Amino acid sequence: PRTGEFHGSDDFHFGHGTATLIETAPGAWTVRFESFSVRNGPDLFVYVSPDPAGYSDAVIELGPLKATDGSFNMDLPAGVVPTDAASVVIWCKQFAVQFAVAALEG
Repeated sequence: PRTGEFHGSDDFHFGHGTATLIETAPGAWTVRFESFSVRNGPDLFVYVSPDPAGYSDAVIELGPLKATDGSFNMDLPAGVVPTDAASVVIWCKQFAVQFAVAALEG
């Protein structure tokens, strides 16, 4: 598994907790959020990005953020292998603003 600690993009857009990218079965991948917290915002989505700094044009979309606080899982689309995964990103689609990012290591 690859794991990273969330940090916010600035003082307003905070993020805390860990993200772990786990292969749950052959070819099936999940991002596990633990002790997670992020500032609530409109239209927040989760992405796996090849850029450790966050959002890029080559992200994998996991869907709308399930919760702004807590521990939960979000699955990658079936058949998608995150070979270039370098970060997990919380992104506001409506305003194209990065809220938080966790650079993955391991």
